[in-house]
Amino acid sequence: MIPRVALVPKSFRLFFALPVLRRAAFHFRRMTSGMDGAFFGRVGVALLGFLLFTSTILTLAERDTEGRGWHSVGGFFRELGDWFYWSLTTSFSAGDSSAVQTAIGQITGWLLILFGVAIVAAITGALVGFLIEYLLKEGMGMGAAGFRDHIVVCGWNSTARELVTELEGDEFTTKVVVIHDTDKNPAGDGVYFVSGDITRADDLRRAGIEEAMAAVICPADGSNEADMRSILCVMAIEAIAPEVRTVVEANNPAHVEHFQRAEADEIVVSSRLVSRLMARSSLYPGLAELVTDIVSGGDGSELYRVSLPDNYVGLSVDELSSKLRAEHRATLLSISRNGQANLNPPQDFRLQVGDDLVVVAESLGELAPLEMDHSDTD
Repeated sequence: MIPRVALVPKSFRLFFALPVLRRAAFHFRRMTSGMDGAFFGRVGVALLGFLLFTSTILTLAERDTEGRGWHSVGGFFRELGDWFYWSLTTSFSAGDSSAVQTAIGQITGWLLILFGVAIVAAITGALVGFLIEYLLKEGMGMGAAGFRDHIVVCGWNSTARELVTELEGDEFTTKVVVIHDTDKNPAGDGVYFVSGDITRADDLRRAGIEEAMAAVICPADGSNEADMRSILCVMAIEAIAPEVRTVVEANNPAHVEHFQRAEADEIVVSSRLVSRLMARSSLYPGLAELVTDIVSGGDGSELYRVSLPDNYVGLSVDELSSKLRAEHRATLLSISRNGQANLNPPQDFRLQVGDDLVVVAESLGELAPLEMDHSDTD
């Protein structure tokens, strides 16, 4: 049996996967979720009945006019079909007014024109109302991101602000979504904003967590309570999107084991990281500046995680390092295999399909960034 998704051309699937269309679909579903489907069914039947009624009146009224006439049941229904089409086109101001010759036919035509004006006005009003609702809700952070392979920033603090600035300057042009319990976008233009609770599944879904590349959880303040909310956020993400990588900023080092139990993928304790870097910098002058340059997106070299080129499979670590320097001006730091980072592999280590690399370089050049694969499974 051919999968349903295979029957839809790829170009159409890509078109309907555009974020703006996915957001519009979200707002449409939200606006129509509380509507009575039976009511719209009755309205549709009433409109169809009105057109059938006018078609019947015209079939009878115009029977003896020039070029018209029917003398059998079959002829009646053929005329009824013609007048139904005329009624439909007239209601949209596209019918031929000279087709009717009797007073009853002309009055019926006027009624159809008024009927069409009312229908067009109703449709226009519905579209304008939808656009206003769409723009208002989007501005208030009540929409849905509609992105794929993006980064969701859960919570807002000074770290989140610097993180967004860093990602905006990254050459991968990764989309960023911020979810925070406030009425105004704290990240400014260029970042999609979702107003909501980072621990609620519905709000996380509006941020597109199920199709995100990663989630970064930032505590609102430096308290232990903020860490507890971050743990709840990680648990919520793991429940609905366990494949999404979670990176957490922890206030208290004592809470690291709780984040681990919640299955956070990476935990950054800012105080511990800063203190250790300062300790090393006191021993080795210039080390802090070097690390800052590597992890920042400014001038100079920085960190990249890249896919392994096919022609690199089977190389040793020494061969790989030499090839990276010669062809890409990049320095190898680590080789990742099955989620495990190999910082200093043994001499007999050979590259395999599926490995990815962490390198330091001034720019990515010809190397391909590591990308998440969200294949369609519907």
